[in-house]
Amino acid sequence: MRELLATGERSFSFEFFPPKDEAGEQQLWQAITDLEPYGPTFVSVTYGAGGTTRDRTVAITERIARDTSMLPVAHLTCVGHTRAELSAILDDLHEAGVTHVMALRGDPPDGPGTPWTPTDGGLTYASELVELIRDRADMRIGVAAFPEGHVDAVDLETDARVLKAKQDAGAEFAVTDMVLRASDYAALVERAEAVGADLPIIPGIMPILNLRSMERMVEFSGRQLPEETTARLTPYADDPVALRAEGIAIATELCEDLLDAGAPGLHFYTLNRSKATREIFANLRITV
Repeated sequence: MRELLATGERSFSFEFFPPKDEAGEQQLWQAITDLEPYGPTFVSVTYGAGGTTRDRTVAITERIARDTSMLPVAHLTCVGHTRAELSAILDDLHEAGVTHVMALRGDPPDGPGTPWTPTDGGLTYASELVELIRDRADMRIGVAAFPEGHVDAVDLETDARVLKAKQDAGAEFAVTDMVLRASDYAALVERAEAVGADLPIIPGIMPILNLRSMERMVEFSGRQLPEETTARLTPYADDPVALRAEGIAIATELCEDLLDAGAPGLHFYTLNRSKATREIFANLRITV
């Protein structure tokens, strides 16, 4: 990943999550099929709280590696696992042909907004998980970054130093939480560079297709939707079709601003659907 970005090529990637039932499984693989022709740099597969989707995450990444042309990146979190269990999961991923991992601390075991408590015999920080993975020659490592700072960070400089610690531990690239303003992303990059974190930071994109659900997701990370965004969407609160169209327009403009600001690519949170991502690609005139 880092070698590709070092050549000046931009990364375009997609994120999926393990479905809960057969209908969700069909939706997931339809989205993967629809998006594969776009030739993503990688696709990532999330990991449920407390390891609840461990087997499905491994199975999905294995199938992507085996049956598609795409590079799968498996998420792995510290939550609910001992060091030995984390090593066993890495063994499973290696056996599945997965060579790239997103190393994350993960949300608190009792859910967002509750205190973080490590697992006995486990890890406390994402940087420790990066170190555990780094000792394996067969894995490449990505990490998370936060445009407005992590919800638990004491201040923005401390948050930047956490990213630097993850780079020092062996992380090669970072993907952000969903970006709400291009200026937030630019400020993150500036803070990172100020403390010596020069790894590529890829901004995360989630188009607003439903105002209420997006507001809830943003609240989980201790943020609020920008006033200018809410002002554009509120007039369409009772018109789902028009609201969706405006949400796609806002996401397209954000992508353009991020690329103009020098972002090394874009990472799309697809929610296991392809249509919105494909519409944004068409608006950006990104060819496949």
